[in-house]
Amino acid sequence: MANTYSQMYVQIVFAVKFRECLINSNWEEELYRYISGIVTNKGQKLLAINGMPDHIHILIGIKPTCNPSDLVREIKKSSTEFIKSKKFVTSNFQWQEGFGIFTYNHSDLDRIINYILYQKEHHRKQSFREEYTEQLLSNNVEHKPEYLFEWIE
Repeated sequence: MANTYSQMYVQIVFAVKFRECLINSNWEEELYRYISGIVTNKGQKLLAINGMPDHIHILIGIKPTCNPSDLVREIKKSSTEFIKSKKFVTSNFQWQEGFGIFTYNHSDLDRIINYILYQKEHHRKQSFREEYTEQLLSNNVEHKPEYLFEWIE
């Protein structure tokens, strides 16, 4: 689109179905590289990716022509096929339905990138449930706690 200028940054968060801890540290970097390739091939700019055994955070510089729901659908679909083809897990790997998406200003990028890159340290102090609920509340996202994720208790 000629003469269209944008600066949009989104953090996308999604979890393994039932929040199972299936993303193993032995292959998580390979998964992140694969997801990075999907984002790049869709014409978007991946700024940071990291996560925990049960969820992933991705920070993307996104173009106005990109439909975030379509992008997340493709990331989940393709990465599931990748995980299964590599036989990274012995069970039937699936991502949880839905996702969180949060927008940020350029001035927030360093803080958000560090937050994503240091997920493992961050989660020594705060659970994913607490983290995700805090993100929803701090961004004034209306939600019903009973519909957030399917949590295994």
